Amino acid sequence: MKLKTSISILAGCLIIFLFIMLPIFLSIEGKKNQNFSAFKGSNFSLKDMNNNTITEESFDGPLTAIFFGFTNCPDICPITLNKMDIAISRLKKENKSLNLFFISVDPERDTPEVVKDYLSSFENNFVGITGEPEKIYLLSQSWGILSQKIFKDDGEYNVDHSSPVILLKNGKYVARISHKDDIKRSIKILKKYL
Repeated sequence: MKLKTSISILAGCLIIFLFIMLPIFLSIEGKKNQNFSAFKGSNFSLKDMNNNTITEESFDGPLTAIFFGFTNCPDICPITLNKMDIAISRLKKENKSLNLFFISVDPERDTPEVVKDYLSSFENNFVGITGEPEKIYLLSQSWGILSQKIFKDDGEYNVDHSSPVILLKNGKYVARISHKDDIKRSIKILKKYL
């Protein structure tokens, strides 16, 4: 009898927990963009791959995309940049354009020369940014990008990082494109703000 009572109490607690928590879990997905829009960026001064000074004012304009990644990334970064490259090329055919800034989260290895070489494999002229690790870290944090080094047994490391393409209009957050969004959906999101 005690076992039956215990099971009934546990089942009741589980139902109450689900009743309270289910609306919270369901609302999390809807609030992702809203929470992300709370990030405002920060004042900064860094150099691009051509030694030009880049500041927060460089993100002003009709539509700007920023993507935090690194050149040694094995999958997400090249796939995301390739998707954006195709999307931007298709938009150009409709006389629509935007700037994309690639900001390295691995500035120790990603020198301006390395970034320039990496971005040269794409059709469009992406602007590569690297610089002092502390400045890059503060900038990435101001946009809600998390990153950390994951060391391997051989002493080498990979960088685990958040991977949205952040869209800004006049320097303000308007939307994001997930690395999971396909080209068609990415173009749809871009067109909404062009």
